[in-house]
Amino acid sequence: MGAVMFAVAAIFFPLLLLGLLLAMERVERPLNAADPGKGIEGFLDNARPDEVNTFVNQGLAAALERYRKRLRRPPPGRHRAA
Repeated sequence: MGAVMFAVAAIFFPLLLLGLLLAMERVERPLNAADPGKGIEGFLDNARPDEVNTFVNQGLAAALERYRKRLRRPPPGRHRAA
């Protein structure tokens, strides 16, 4: 009886551990997706005056959207290779 319990535990323990790891990865993914450099901290550290004016006049959502658009644009003089 003890050998059967050991065999069952040897089979199901790794599967249980794998399931737990997959569940934790699913919880962690949205936390990693929120890049702190593009959030409110990055905005407050690196915002341009026009982005600050947007923040004051239109609110945080509009200002962050404008800030993120600026970050997505390639720097002047750098073009993508064709």
